[in-house]
Amino acid sequence: MPEATRLKSFDGWKETGASIRKNAKGISILEPGDEYRREDGSVGTSWQVKKVFDISATTAKKQAEPLPMDGRQLLKALIHKSPVPIQTAEKMPEGLGAFYDHDQQVIFVRKGMEASEVFCYLAKELAHAEIAMRAPGYNRKEADFQAYSASYLLCKKYGVDTSRYVFTALPSRIQEQNPQAFRETLSGIRDTAAAISGRMRSVLEPSAKKQERER
Repeated sequence: MPEATRLKSFDGWKETGASIRKNAKGISILEPGDEYRREDGSVGTSWQVKKVFDISATTAKKQAEPLPMDGRQLLKALIHKSPVPIQTAEKMPEGLGAFYDHDQQVIFVRKGMEASEVFCYLAKELAHAEIAMRAPGYNRKEADFQAYSASYLLCKKYGVDTSRYVFTALPSRIQEQNPQAFRETLSGIRDTAAAISGRMRSVLEPSAKKQERER
């Protein structure tokens, strides 16, 4: 379906308040799952079929989900008092939108992205930096699920499109945790998102009060 512009699962559209039109046809896509090790020692990725629907097959209005009206202010709040410097870059490794370099203690952000993309990618890497500050033995691979989840919480909180996020399967490391360790993982996600959101509020709340007075 080359004319498709915005895809979500049935439940994904339901979360936005939209429903699938009668007799609408879904689109089957291949979605990456967990990694596994082959007999020769190489690492492969498992795939699963997922059914999604284009916005044209739903009752949703056909328009992109933008950032709040003052998107610049939202991004300004996101980087407020960042734990590490943030620099723009023309190219990123493996096509990433942003990347926290733990060795250099800096976050690189790819130029040319839309505001909503910048927010999502940057929120995740800021979460990595936040986790690294608290964990002496920081390991990017082990922290990635927490950073990914924290950035999702921030996008949901501030009205940024979350359609790029996928939570179909937990990483095997998380699945194998006992209940106490899993609760600690969830607490870490919550605390990381809360730390970033707290810095954002110090920028957004005064601005909101000013706009209210002007109105």
